[in-house]
Amino acid sequence: MDLSGIFVLGLPFALVQSGYMGLVILVLSAWVCNHTGRILVDCLYEEEHSKESDTVSKVRVRHSYQDIMDACCKGLWPYWSVVGGWLINVAQVIELLMTCTLYLLVSTTLLCDSLSAVALPRSACSLVSLMFLLPCLLLTDLRPVSTLSLLCSLAHVLISMLVILYCLSCASNWSWASLSLSVDPEDFIVSVGVIIFSYTSQIFLPPLEGSMENKQQFDTMLGWTHGVACIMKTTFSLLAVLTWGPKTSEVITDNLPPSLRPIVNLCLLAKALLSYPLPFYSAAEILQTCLLRDAPLSSSSKQSSQRVTGPALMVRGALVVSSYLLSMLVPRFSLLMGLTGSVTGAAMTLILPCLFHLKLQWERLTVQDRLIDVAILSLGLLCSVAGVICSLKGLLRDL
Repeated sequence: MDLSGIFVLGLPFALVQSGYMGLVILVLSAWVCNHTGRILVDCLYEEEHSKESDTVSKVRVRHSYQDIMDACCKGLWPYWSVVGGWLINVAQVIELLMTCTLYLLVSTTLLCDSLSAVALPRSACSLVSLMFLLPCLLLTDLRPVSTLSLLCSLAHVLISMLVILYCLSCASNWSWASLSLSVDPEDFIVSVGVIIFSYTSQIFLPPLEGSMENKQQFDTMLGWTHGVACIMKTTFSLLAVLTWGPKTSEVITDNLPPSLRPIVNLCLLAKALLSYPLPFYSAAEILQTCLLRDAPLSSSSKQSSQRVTGPALMVRGALVVSSYLLSMLVPRFSLLMGLTGSVTGAAMTLILPCLFHLKLQWERLTVQDRLIDVAILSLGLLCSVAGVICSLKGLLRDL
């Protein structure tokens, strides 16, 4: 699942590009991401044998994605665990930076559409969006971010309900001809990246499971979450495609009638701007921890009184400027979303969890478990390489 749900608005366009196979991918991705989430959390544990009672119990010996990487790299090469930790941090920062860029890209597009009567250039709209995001530079507390996330969720529910209700009102004009069995291979591969990105959540699962009082309920919670997300995303995408067919836009709200679009665009603009601080804060914390080890970072023990230091402000400023420049260089929402899903999404969600599981749990796995992990790993590698190539080709054509 994406960080706050806004990228669900790009799924109908991905379904148009992928046809009936897209429906299969939407369902299959939910199952695969649920499976890799469970095995990733399973890698946090080791079995402990009790000689007195002759029983085997699981003990949590790792606490983060990086801890799992360190455990897998031990013994391979003296410095490999350090390199592995840096690779995980780099992958997380790239994914979070791309997410920030996508939010800024959506904000710019919506602002341009809302101010079309004024005919402001795209660069000016992007700068205006950037001005609203500058307060993020001073964030030192997660509580405002949590409040903003709650507002984002409310805005997302409102937008989704408006789109679904409009689609249902057009049910008499629905046509299944919009979905096809024959699709363009490059468009299909990019669409797979978009769908995978919409389910990415693996980097948040270890701390989420660690915060649960009843950890035995984690698998059930994860299964229900992916199941509900799959039903909602598939229903939302299918209704939109049946309503607008080949004319489905990259951001589905662009298809709404002029009487409804201003309200939805306003809600979506607010949602995109309010969603930016969460991935920005997470990326900033990772960069500050890695690059400014001696600088004071935000912590739960001293949240309200802490100020952002000069070096930390420079790191955060570079992060904001990077997202701004990327949003200016990449004009297409779907291609950037597909590229992100193919690079970090596939790696963090499909490839690495299977590698970790095979390396750390090999002796305890059944033949079926090993075959499933190898199949997902192979599929992830294929989707990643093909998705990067096709997304980059599309981006280069549009530059």
